[in-house]
Amino acid sequence: MLEKILIIDFGSQFTQLIARRVRELNVYCEIHPFNNIPEISSDVKGIIFSGSPYSVLQEDAPQIDLPLFHQKYPVLAVCYGAQYLAQHSGGQVHASSTREYGRANLNFVQSDNKLLKNINLGSQVWMSHGDTINAVPENFEIIASTDSVKVAAFQVKDSSTYAIQFHPEVTHSTDGKQLLENFLVDICGCSQNWTADAFVETTIAALQEKLGDDKVVLGLSGGVDSSVAAILLHKAIGTNLHCIFVDNGLLRKDEYEQVLEQYKHLGLNIKGIDAKDRFLSQLAGVKDPELKRKAIGRVFIEVFDDAAHEVQDVKWLAQGTIYPDVIESISVKGPSATIKSHHNVGGLPDFMKLKIVEPLNTLFKDEVRRVGKSLGLADFILGRHPFPGPGLAIRILGDVTAEKVAILQEADAIYINNLKEAGLYDQVWQAGAIFLPVQSVGVMGDERTYENVICLRAVESVDGMTADWCHLPYPVLAKISNEIINKVKGINRVVYDISSKPPATIEWE
Repeated sequence: MLEKILIIDFGSQFTQLIARRVRELNVYCEIHPFNNIPEISSDVKGIIFSGSPYSVLQEDAPQIDLPLFHQKYPVLAVCYGAQYLAQHSGGQVHASSTREYGRANLNFVQSDNKLLKNINLGSQVWMSHGDTINAVPENFEIIASTDSVKVAAFQVKDSSTYAIQFHPEVTHSTDGKQLLENFLVDICGCSQNWTADAFVETTIAALQEKLGDDKVVLGLSGGVDSSVAAILLHKAIGTNLHCIFVDNGLLRKDEYEQVLEQYKHLGLNIKGIDAKDRFLSQLAGVKDPELKRKAIGRVFIEVFDDAAHEVQDVKWLAQGTIYPDVIESISVKGPSATIKSHHNVGGLPDFMKLKIVEPLNTLFKDEVRRVGKSLGLADFILGRHPFPGPGLAIRILGDVTAEKVAILQEADAIYINNLKEAGLYDQVWQAGAIFLPVQSVGVMGDERTYENVICLRAVESVDGMTADWCHLPYPVLAKISNEIINKVKGINRVVYDISSKPPATIEWE
C-alpha cells in the first residue's frame, strides 16, 4: 500500500516546496486546498498544515475542521498552521509591531523531543510571519525558541501533534530537512520507499488494471512528459496505445521531422498529422494569451477527435499532465489562485466521448525525468528542455502570424544551437526566444531600420515551480545576438530577460 502525507494548503508561496522536500525524502505526498480536502484514506500516515498569506486574526482567514485531524493523525503545523492550531486550541495570537522575516537562530531546543532529534542549539531557521503566538494552552509544551520568538515550536502533550513558527522547507533553515525527516520517519512511521522504480512498477500495474484491453490515444510532443507517459502506457497496454504527433505550426524549427525520427526506435505506434493551417487560422487576430491557449486547446481537441475516429473503439485520451500543471490550474479562494490555464488540464468536451488517463499527474518535472531514466529512455529525450504545450504562440506576444512564427523559429534555433555548441544547454533548465510586440530603431548598412525585438530567456530550476535566471557568459550572449541580428531578417535588437520566478513566470504568456 502506498504511504501518503497530506499537505493542507492555506495559500503559502512555500506549499509546493514543502511537497518537494517530503518527496526528496522518498515519501509520497499530495497538496490539497484547505477548502477542498478529500476523504482521508487509510494510507495517510500524517498531515502537514502549510503557511498562509492570511493572518489568523482576519475574519476571512482560512478555516478547517481541526477535529478531523487533531489526535487522529500525526500533525506538523507550519507558520500559519501553527498559529491556527494554537488559537483554536485556546492559545493567544497577537499582531506583531514588526513583521519577523528572515534568518533566526534557536536559543532553546528540547533535544530529546522526537521532532528535534539531531537539531542543535543555535540552528538557523527562516521566519516569515506578521503575527506571534503569545501564549499556548496548558496542554501545549514549548519545545524550541529564538531570541525574539518564544514559541518557535511546540507539541501538544501526549500526542503526535507538533507545530513550528519557522519554515523548514526553505534552504535557509539549515536543519529543515532533518526536522521533516524526524516527522516523517520517527513520528509518522513512513518507510521512505517511494522511488522512481517503485513508481514505475505500481503505475504500470495500475494502468493495466484501469485500462484493461481498451485502446488509448496519446498526443506526443517530443518532450519529456509525453515521452515518459508514452513508455509507461506502452509497457502497460502495448499496441493498444496509439500515439499522435500534431504539427500545430508552432513548433521549433524542424522539430516535427526530428521528433518523428527520434521516436522510430521506441516501438510505439505513431502517426504524424500536419495541422499547421488549422491552428494558425484560429489564432488570426487573437492577442490575449488566455484566448490563445484556449484556441489552441480547442483545435488540439478537434484534431484529436478526428484522429480518434480513425482508431476503432478508442476509449481513452492519455495526457502528459504533471503536478505543477494541476497545481497552477486549481482555482480556490485564497490558495493556488489560477496563474494560467493549461491546454491539457480541465477535462474534455462532451462530444469527444473519451475518458482521460494521466499517468504523471502526481509528479514534478525532475521526478518525471527520474522515472524516464528508470524506464531506460535516451538522455537526449530526458535532457530536452521543457517546451510549452501552446508552443511558440505564447512566445509571440500579441497576435500570431506565419511570418512571426518563421522569424521566431530562426532566432530560437540560433539561440539553442549556440547553447549546445558552448556546452551550456544541459546546464540550463529551460531556454527560449520571445518575439516582442515592439519595434525599435536600428542602423544596418548606413540605413535606418525599424524592426522587431527578440528577448532571450534562460532559467535554472529543479521542477519549474521556482526558477532563477541564468548568468550566461557575455561572449556567448554577444555571439547569439550578433548571429540573430545578422541572419534573421526582421530583427534588429536582442535583449536578455533577468527576471526570476516568482515574481515573473518562466514563459511570458
